[in-house]
Amino acid sequence: MRISAKGRYGLAAMIAIAQGDFEGDYVPVIVIAEKLGLSKIYLEQVFSLLKRAGLVNSVKGAQGGYRLTREPDQINAHEILTALEQILFENTETSVEEASPAIEHTMQKCVFTPLDRAVQEHLEKITLDELVAEAGRYKGNNHFMFFI
Repeated sequence: MRISAKGRYGLAAMIAIAQGDFEGDYVPVIVIAEKLGLSKIYLEQVFSLLKRAGLVNSVKGAQGGYRLTREPDQINAHEILTALEQILFENTETSVEEASPAIEHTMQKCVFTPLDRAVQEHLEKITLDELVAEAGRYKGNNHFMFFI
């Protein structure tokens, strides 16, 4: 499975907002872009998709920005990625349907459909809250102490 840059950046941006390391209710795109080292313009496109999916809301103006519409434990990775990835769970194209419908049916039934279902179920179990916790653990384990 290959997740596009839009999907990866959107997931990272949602984790960044959920971490709550920012001042105020709404987080400006430029602040998130700087924290993640991403293009502000590209991130605005990502946030427009997240907003359309109802995962964030926004306020324009000097104190504007984005915030989550629900608590991080109520948002899962599947919701985020399907908001950003148009073809995440698109039906697998047929390969040999005309020449061998039995083989095509078998591949769809035994491989592709169960694989899509397993990925979806796994992503639905991963909450934004869990991703924030894991990022915190990783950050905590990667601090170096220097003594002189």
